[in-house]
Amino acid sequence: MDLFDHALRERLRREAPLAARMRPRTLEEFSGQEEIIGPGRLLRRAIETDRLFSSILLWGPPGSGKTTLASIIANRTRSHFETISAVLAGVAELRRVIGEARERRRLHSHRTILFVDEVHRWNKAQQDALLPHVEDGTITLIGATTENPYFEVIGALVSRSRVFQLRPLSDGDVRRILASALADSERGYGGRVIALDDDALEHLVRVAGGDARNALNALELAVESTLPGDDGRLTISLPVAQESIQRRAVLYDKDGDAHYDTISAFIKSVRGSDPDAALYWLAKMLYAGESPRFILRRLLILAGEDIGLADPLGLVVASAAAQAFDYVGLPEGVYPIVEATLYLATAPKSNSAGAYFKAFRTVEERGEVGVPIHLQDSNRDAAALGHGEGYVYPHEHDGHHIGQQYLPPGLLGTYFFLPSDQGYEAQVAERLDRWRAAQRLALGVEAAVEIPDLPQTVIESIKRQHSARGA
Repeated sequence: MDLFDHALRERLRREAPLAARMRPRTLEEFSGQEEIIGPGRLLRRAIETDRLFSSILLWGPPGSGKTTLASIIANRTRSHFETISAVLAGVAELRRVIGEARERRRLHSHRTILFVDEVHRWNKAQQDALLPHVEDGTITLIGATTENPYFEVIGALVSRSRVFQLRPLSDGDVRRILASALADSERGYGGRVIALDDDALEHLVRVAGGDARNALNALELAVESTLPGDDGRLTISLPVAQESIQRRAVLYDKDGDAHYDTISAFIKSVRGSDPDAALYWLAKMLYAGESPRFILRRLLILAGEDIGLADPLGLVVASAAAQAFDYVGLPEGVYPIVEATLYLATAPKSNSAGAYFKAFRTVEERGEVGVPIHLQDSNRDAAALGHGEGYVYPHEHDGHHIGQQYLPPGLLGTYFFLPSDQGYEAQVAERLDRWRAAQRLALGVEAAVEIPDLPQTVIESIKRQHSARGA
């Protein structure tokens, strides 16, 4: 490296963003993640003794320390350390790194650690290209990902790696990081007289959402955009802090974990009759830019799955909200979404519509069963084949009901639908008890058979069958 290169590197280091300058260089400087790098923990011992022989995957939200941990390992290890970004590097770059690693190992018995940032961005073919070289020890992989590696990284690579999950930093961790930046005269603002008001500090910490990079970027913007007073003192007040970090950076990738986790929390809150929690998760999704139609589709499903006949208007309200949103759009279209959310969250609940899956399972297990002749269509084959013969028209009898056979003979007295005692469904249960009793008496059925609820895994399997058939 000549003097010009050295001068350029030093200038770039000085002019780097505060978050880059303040990146911890040692484990002692690192804040948070005590569960995985606290004293005596496995990963800390491996880093301190330079015995990181197996590949690892660092999984966590932005600003939690994944890249920082990789750089600490790079500073401590005697192995050759390579860094590539899955966003920018393809198979050609990976082949170069692997080729050099193989030569380094063959000629000098020197190990290579490869850090792949955002490893989930590589497709299956790119990840497959990495696999044999991880397997034979040519490279030790450190992969960083914000997405669940069990879904976004190929199983063979996950099985050959140790997964460490990083959590968002605590408020205390973020406070310590900001205090360090203000005190560090070499990399931070220790050479300036800066007063960070307590309420401004708490605002930066709270709105950073456990993201150290977000907090440091906000602090840097506040400092660099504020003029010092006549005494040279620079004061960061609450209004300045609010301007510097106006919007919380919500972690919400529409194709990733946050998307599925948040909609799951929303639906479970509505199902659990907690309108306040439902509104919170709804607000998070819309704030992060989630498609309102996606939310409305899930509310339509919930109205049938979790409310059903306990309040038949639930499906009507959800359908009306979906139609109203199509007419209105955002921002005013949020009102019908909110109305549907609140109505469904506060409605009586019943999952009795799941009775369908019990019937489906019975069909699946027993195979095709013929339709009793009196229930067959009489419009075509009544004269020749007797189809429809013996059918009794219910409206010609008291109560518009007659206890005749509707199930195949082998299933007489089998009950799939077991109404709950909730809301309107309680009235349904009362009527149905009378009708079923009259039917058993008319058909000579001595004992009813109530089909128990199916495990959720079986229901999900049946749903997948419907999806595969395009239903």
